[in-house]
Amino acid sequence: MKQIEKKFADIPMGASMLIASPKVVANYLLQIPAGYGADIKKIREDLANEYGAEYTCPVTTSIFLRTVSEYAHEQIEKGTPADQVPPFWRAIDSKSKILGKLSFGKDFVLEQRKAEGLAA
Repeated sequence: MKQIEKKFADIPMGASMLIASPKVVANYLLQIPAGYGADIKKIREDLANEYGAEYTCPVTTSIFLRTVSEYAHEQIEKGTPADQVPPFWRAIDSKSKILGKLSFGKDFVLEQRKAEGLAA
């Protein structure tokens, strides 16, 4: 956690900001039940609250969500059942900027969301 010395994104100067890790993001995703979603804003709010910060860094949270997504999808491609990896599709919808950056494309995410009854 660090104190912000100047305004950064939506974080005011002087606020405390959590810089999460891929493991923290993965653990958060594992707590989202099937059929529920959480966008990046919700993830940031929840992590800040959990770790006693006022905010969570928007840049690293997005990077780590993508990192976890790429790794989890690789595991699925290697045969790991989808229910045994962090369910990143619950945090990435069709409006998410991350969706267009995933190396494996958007179809898997959208199919998983549809299967769980989540909006595209």
